[in-house]
Amino acid sequence: MNTQTTQFPMAKNHDKVWSDCLTVIKDNISPNSFATWFTPIKPIQLVNNVLTLQVPSQFFYEWLEEHFIDLLKKTIKKELGPEGRLEYSIIMDNSQSNSESSPFTIHAPTLNKKALKNPPVSFPIDLNKDKNIPNPFVIPGLKKLNIHPQLIDSYNFENFIQGDCNRLARSAGLAVGQNPGKTSFNPLLLYSTNGLGKTHLGHAIGIEVKTHFPEKTVLYVSSEQFTNQFIDSVRNNNQNDFIHFYQMIDVLIVDDIHCLAGKEKTQDVFFHIFNHLHQNGKQIVITSDLPPVEMKGIEPRLLSRFKWGLSADLQVPDYETRIAILQKKIYNDGVEMPREVIDLIATSITTNVREMEGALISILAQSSMNKKEITPSLAAKVIEKFVRNTPREITVEYIQKMVCEYFSIPVEKIHSKTRKREIVQARQLAMFFSKAFTKSSLAAIGSKCGNKDHATVLHACKTVKNLADTDKSFKKYVDELENIIKVKM
Repeated sequence: MNTQTTQFPMAKNHDKVWSDCLTVIKDNISPNSFATWFTPIKPIQLVNNVLTLQVPSQFFYEWLEEHFIDLLKKTIKKELGPEGRLEYSIIMDNSQSNSESSPFTIHAPTLNKKALKNPPVSFPIDLNKDKNIPNPFVIPGLKKLNIHPQLIDSYNFENFIQGDCNRLARSAGLAVGQNPGKTSFNPLLLYSTNGLGKTHLGHAIGIEVKTHFPEKTVLYVSSEQFTNQFIDSVRNNNQNDFIHFYQMIDVLIVDDIHCLAGKEKTQDVFFHIFNHLHQNGKQIVITSDLPPVEMKGIEPRLLSRFKWGLSADLQVPDYETRIAILQKKIYNDGVEMPREVIDLIATSITTNVREMEGALISILAQSSMNKKEITPSLAAKVIEKFVRNTPREITVEYIQKMVCEYFSIPVEKIHSKTRKREIVQARQLAMFFSKAFTKSSLAAIGSKCGNKDHATVLHACKTVKNLADTDKSFKKYVDELENIIKVKM
């Protein structure tokens, strides 16, 4: 009796399919775009030629659909055939994900199911009484359009420099400014450490709204102002008027929301104001030093609402972004400054944009008052006051600068494709010290050293170590450079 063995095609794995897709995608877009928009995506499952991908937010999904849909279509069909489909699983409120399948589109709800089943509670408001509601910012006898937005004109999008450090936050902010209350990121939570631009971005959103919708009532307020006004309303026994005032706002921007920590009654009243605005399609923008998961002393019911929209962080800007920020500031002020001074500021103050701009203003002031030319020497004396008590962060750019100065070669040579021995050696040393002294990944180091990959960086580090162990003159280079980097810090 003859037996016949039937061979079935090997089932495809969702991780393998997405990995193969990423290989194609990576070759068709810039490294920055790939890192920003594709690295965070996680493949979930592959069923009946439908690949499910988990994305961090609906904003993330919308960006993919708007900018990369054609590339995704071609890639999915290449891997799964003409019947290949794509499904997104969008993280909502860190709890229940909502996903919807379609050939390459998805229309996910703005709120999760839990939020819809338990609609927020709000205080009632009689809109016919608007004219009688006291305005804590102007005078009693309020008319809605008389509310001053408290926005700083110079804090606009034009003056907000975009980089890898803030691309997501800026893109989301611009979308909110052009379509307030209508996007999926409501509320929009912007968070970062001090001095990285979240307050600037909050004002920019408000200015953008007023530009496109002058009839809308926009209000920027610090959490401290909000708290003090609430205390006054309690003292004057007009809490309802205080609540009604804030319920009239179309776009409410609250700065430093983390400062409400431990203030239970203030949180309670903000909770009701938040619910009313959100239910009525009004836009809420809040800023914080911390992401929701790290906020202590904030009630869980408020934290859960902060997670309804999008939380976007602003990170420390890289060297190129810091240079662009300084150049924009100098251009706006109508002054000139030597490039080496700009470079000195950007390499000396690396973690706080506000301090960096403060140093720039101080240098200009010293030059003007003392009628002295702006020189690196003058700039160094001013900068010293800003960084004296703050350890300077070691960056890849700083290390490249030190290595190139040591060998008397232009920094641009390290970024070039030249294979000259002295340039290759300097590039390898820069990679070696970048791995030793910074927290940057091998891929990040390579991208800043002539767009090399992580394998090249790893090879460079091994080469430097081997040469240092076998070549006394090369060992001298390594030791001297290490001391220079440490001393300069």
